[in-house]
Amino acid sequence: MHSLCVGIPAQVLIRQIIEAHDKYMAYVNACFMIDTKFHKALKEAFVIFCNKTVAGCTTAELLAAFCDNILKRRGSERLSDGAIEENLDKVVKLLVYINDKDLFAKYCRKNLARRLLFTPDANEEQERILLSMLKQQLGGNFTLNMERMVNDMILARECQSQFLKYLHNKEIQNLGMDITVTVLTTGSWPTYKTFDLNLPSMMIKCMEVFKSFYDLRYGRKTRRLRWIYSLGTCNVNGNFEPKTIELIVSTSQAVILLLFNNADRLSYSEIMTRLNLSHEDAGGLLHSLSCSKYKILNKEPNTKSISPNDIFQFNSKFTDKMRRIKIPITQNEDKRKMVEDLDKDRQYTIDAAIVRIMKSRKVLGYKQLLSECVKMLSPLFKPEIKTIKKRIEHLIAKDYLERDRDNQNIFKYVA
Repeated sequence: MHSLCVGIPAQVLIRQIIEAHDKYMAYVNACFMIDTKFHKALKEAFVIFCNKTVAGCTTAELLAAFCDNILKRRGSERLSDGAIEENLDKVVKLLVYINDKDLFAKYCRKNLARRLLFTPDANEEQERILLSMLKQQLGGNFTLNMERMVNDMILARECQSQFLKYLHNKEIQNLGMDITVTVLTTGSWPTYKTFDLNLPSMMIKCMEVFKSFYDLRYGRKTRRLRWIYSLGTCNVNGNFEPKTIELIVSTSQAVILLLFNNADRLSYSEIMTRLNLSHEDAGGLLHSLSCSKYKILNKEPNTKSISPNDIFQFNSKFTDKMRRIKIPITQNEDKRKMVEDLDKDRQYTIDAAIVRIMKSRKVLGYKQLLSECVKMLSPLFKPEIKTIKKRIEHLIAKDYLERDRDNQNIFKYVA
């Protein structure tokens, strides 16, 4: 059932909602002369069923997945640029009925990041069209980070071009491998897992050369680079007995495979220790290389799961009809973490709203503060009253607000 969120049934559901909206909006406009009562009734009906959870997925999540699918040009239907724009416009119009617009933004940003980083033919013009629609409907703050992400990709290409010129001018030719670096702005992009990975010397050399270039261009104290290995990809030539195959793998997968250039057999614990991997990361990476569709490594015992007692060996007999294959990693998307992150973001947003209101009003009654806070936040999400109460108490403890000595239901802003 959970596959509904990303599978064909989800796409069908959203398309049916769009068709229903078009149908009944046409009735209201043509048959009822755009009467406000019928418009209100239509809105109330769509608000009710557009905020229901379907097979564990919210409509906000499904709408984001629908946009993602269209912009990737996936599925049985290959839409023209005009049809893509029309479908995106209809999705954006449905957002009016969604209570948790911030949840849509979170999924939308995550999907945008994947398209920009991992889709070779990502159409940045269409991405900008969607962001323009969202900005017009929901305001500039809603799309700010996503616009910065698209701009980052343009700047990253310029940076890479300057880096290649730097290598040419410095006559640096013996790096041992080609390197392309995409520099992202912290805060604009989703948060990604970082860890210290023990890299081979040639990778370290490439990173040091790029760092020297980057420090020279921007200044060592101005910007600091933090490498995110979980987003990196490598093209590695696998010299198998039947033929050589180019393997497209993650940085972490590549580092594991390169260990077998100097070792016939390696244990799970040896791989984990040499690369400074956690049990969780080592298990997932080794599973992708030895238990999935492409068995680049042989494993003893030959089971479908990874154990700390396993021994691994390069599978020299491996072959495939393709000359170039991508070895995927199973991504365990933790929905619980997404919800936890959203709750934290909402706490900060509620805090900011309360402070903004109190800074403007200076003194305000309890009920009025609650009312104004709900009104300010409703375009983004519907805050619970008990959560607002908790955030008020939090801000009192942090000396942003104080209660009136004579009336505990009146709050004062502390400058």
